[in-house]
Amino acid sequence: MLGKTGMGIQQIHAELKKKLTYYSHRYYVLDDPAVSDNEYDQLLRQLEQLEREHPLLQTPDSPTQRVGAAPAAHFEKFNHSPRMLSLANAMNTDELRAFDARCLRALDAPDYLEYVVEPKLDGLAVSLHYQDGILRNGATRGDGETGENITANLKTIRSIPLALMPDARGEYPASLIVRGEVVMMKNDFQKLNLERLENGLATFANPRNAAAGSVRQLDSHVTAQRKLDAVFYAAHFNTEPVYETHIHVLELLGQLGFKTNTAITCQTIDEVIAACNDMEAHRDSFPFEIDGAVIKVNKLNIQERLGSLPRSPRWAIAMKFKPTQEITLVRDIRVQVGRTGALTPVAELQPVSVGGVEVRRATLHNQDEITRKDIRIGDTVIVQRAGDVIPEIVKVLAERRSGSERRFTMPPNCPACGRPASAVPGEAVVRCTNRLCPAIIKETIRHFASREAMNIEGLGEKLVGRLVDSGRVASVADLYALSPDEWLDVERMGGKSASNIAAALSRSKSAGMERLVFALGIRTIGRQSASLLTAHFQNLDALISASKDEYMAVHSIGPEAAESLRAYFDDDQNIAIIRRLREYGLCTEPMQAVSDSRFAGLTFVLTGTLRAASREAARELIRRHGGRTAAGVSKNTDYVVAGEGAGSKLAKARELGVTVLHEDEFLALLG
Repeated sequence: MLGKTGMGIQQIHAELKKKLTYYSHRYYVLDDPAVSDNEYDQLLRQLEQLEREHPLLQTPDSPTQRVGAAPAAHFEKFNHSPRMLSLANAMNTDELRAFDARCLRALDAPDYLEYVVEPKLDGLAVSLHYQDGILRNGATRGDGETGENITANLKTIRSIPLALMPDARGEYPASLIVRGEVVMMKNDFQKLNLERLENGLATFANPRNAAAGSVRQLDSHVTAQRKLDAVFYAAHFNTEPVYETHIHVLELLGQLGFKTNTAITCQTIDEVIAACNDMEAHRDSFPFEIDGAVIKVNKLNIQERLGSLPRSPRWAIAMKFKPTQEITLVRDIRVQVGRTGALTPVAELQPVSVGGVEVRRATLHNQDEITRKDIRIGDTVIVQRAGDVIPEIVKVLAERRSGSERRFTMPPNCPACGRPASAVPGEAVVRCTNRLCPAIIKETIRHFASREAMNIEGLGEKLVGRLVDSGRVASVADLYALSPDEWLDVERMGGKSASNIAAALSRSKSAGMERLVFALGIRTIGRQSASLLTAHFQNLDALISASKDEYMAVHSIGPEAAESLRAYFDDDQNIAIIRRLREYGLCTEPMQAVSDSRFAGLTFVLTGTLRAASREAARELIRRHGGRTAAGVSKNTDYVVAGEGAGSKLAKARELGVTVLHEDEFLALLG
């Protein structure tokens, strides 16, 4: 008879099994998660601990004995051989060291092992089967033994080769099984959700769910319309391979035409821990979502000696990162006013740590989105933070409602000025149309002073608020009208602060036309569009007087942007502000071009922290010398400029053989 702690042990075990089976079904089969990854992992670890302490409780149907969930009935079943195993998890560095110690004890020989550290992709695991160099089948993992045959859908993913390329010897394996993950890149995920939002459709919770939902469509034409990618990290051969290490296998897969995972070789467990920490610190730099690092023994013969458990290999483990999704409460919903007058509802959350950052607010976009997700004040919700994206609520846990939750409705008036708000035809956004609204003025000035615009250091949110509330500033032009004595009169402004602001304003006058056009805050005109318009028109007068057709003659300027430009410059008050800025000495011509084009045709990627200049300043120098910059490292990258704390991009550059310049070398190249 098992002992009792509150509930009986058997009852606790049964309850955990029931919960995990339900959550697994919602996640893997319905693509509709009910809990965050972190909460699921904690429950699974409780069940594993319980079964270790009471082995008689363990049964074949326990979630601890399953890799995933059963396949959906509407796809043909596919039997995996060999099985697609899952990975055991390490939640901290002590558990990583314990994994290393277990491997060393099992081998009873070496003092250390060579490991490979890879990012743990947060996508849908798939297996591809090639025969005579041609893709024959592709399937989901399912429960590890039986998955779903989704060959037609996988063939629509362009990064999956339909036929293998010959390797370095001009050959390819007669039979090959390749395993990896289908993912959706962060940028493509954001675009997809915006499109669905505009079309009145439910948005996806995260890129993993978007990828899973897309690749498991019955109609492969729907899959083809989604921008999916696939990254691979393992292979099985029909004959004994001649490859010695996991790294060699990845190199072969690259030769055969597959996109492979980034891999870092480490000689000791200390190097492994350092690599994991670095990967977590730079997880936002990956183009796709990662939720951890995978550590594998590099040598294949040692992998074979270590063997596998029924559920996972003994030679590999996953180091879980801090979750980017968590569960919290919606305390209230308030409305913020943006620089275009858009009224945006924002959820005030019970503070929660997401990915190591405290989250207190989450964007709700508009009333339609609140209604679609049925978000209420008092709801328990899953909140997500990914990269630099503003935290958002991805799901309401309606089953946790108590009945005291309250529905929210957008107010009819602007909360900042009290004037009536109006809906714009064809848009889901409600706007305040009072151009004297203090909230609009504050946001306009903050945008004007921002780093990518006029870069007026020291002009932050609090100071802007004091300037507008005191009546000293009602437009961006008023900033330049203040005398040194008037700056000193601003509340909580000391002599040094006033001097610094005056100097920053003086420097901003020579920022040039490109930054000024962006800083004006014209709707739909971002920094890239401002750059293209500046290069085309060469002076502000020509830009102001151009027609819609002339705007659309500029690359990437469409009808909406052309309409926005014309509406802005047809407004007499906007023209009056531009005239005042000129009177105060702001440059309305392009920055003086550098006489040489030494970087013409060259592509640079910047990573880490630069000491001598900001990344934006470095990008501008590269552009002025005829070069271009990119966000990610590829075979087409010419140089990677690495500052302090450079991480995964630096590793990728070394892997691809791209020339790496440290900051001093980059400055020397500039002369």
